[in-house]
Amino acid sequence: MTTADALEDELAYLDDGRRVSFTVDETVYPLDAIYGAAYLFVERCFVFLDRPADQKVEVRLKPKSTPADGELDALAGEFANELLNQVLRQRVSESTARIREYYMARAFFSAPAQASIDQLLAELDAEEMEEDDLEISVPWETSDAGGGGA
Repeated sequence: MTTADALEDELAYLDDGRRVSFTVDETVYPLDAIYGAAYLFVERCFVFLDRPADQKVEVRLKPKSTPADGELDALAGEFANELLNQVLRQRVSESTARIREYYMARAFFSAPAQASIDQLLAELDAEEMEEDDLEISVPWETSDAGGGGA
């Protein structure tokens, strides 16, 4: 059995020599995962999505250049792997959402954080005043000691 035959056994897809297409079941892969996977392929392929039936999304990948031998099979396999990756990312995101919300709330609404930001800004201002080698920040009034107005 060749590699292409093994891929066909694991993922049902159509390859017409110019593009590869397959139908994804939304009960297995949520629509956001399909969109995420499709987005990662827009650099390499023209990506077309269609809804042939309820809870089904047809994905068509057409390489932007003429595909080499086996490239369409590889695209189908890579897209299937990316679907799994996107589902996992989505599940991790959902399971850690409360932790992220807690850290963001703590970062934005705690008083010591604001005080430290103000302190850092004051330090930056002080450093800028010390590093004025050309004395550009000296006020005009102090440079004219003779008072020679008109």
